[in-house]
Amino acid sequence: MRSKKWLWSLLIAAGMALAPAASQADSRVSVGIAIGPPPPLVVAAPAPAPGYVWAPGYWAWNGYQHVWVQGHWIAARPGFVWVADRWERRGPHWHHVHGHWQNRHYRGHNH
Repeated sequence: MRSKKWLWSLLIAAGMALAPAASQADSRVSVGIAIGPPPPLVVAAPAPAPGYVWAPGYWAWNGYQHVWVQGHWIAARPGFVWVADRWERRGPHWHHVHGHWQNRHYRGHNH
């Protein structure tokens, strides 16, 4: 009986240890939803910070509804531009395209 409790404790601890990695991996999965995002909120960006670029806020999907994610400063990367988060309609579904760095000279797609 004692070994069963120990095994269950071990399995629970392993699951808790792996949960953050799994949630990070899932954050890049594109899931189509039928509900388009609300119009973007108009928020004035704070004064520029040297060596940083402003990543504007965007609507994220939490599994039940759209929630606003505040904009924030991110450290600049020389030779790259920040492509902001956005939603794309693909057929009847909406897909969130995560913000990302793009080579300044790249002429292809934005994702």
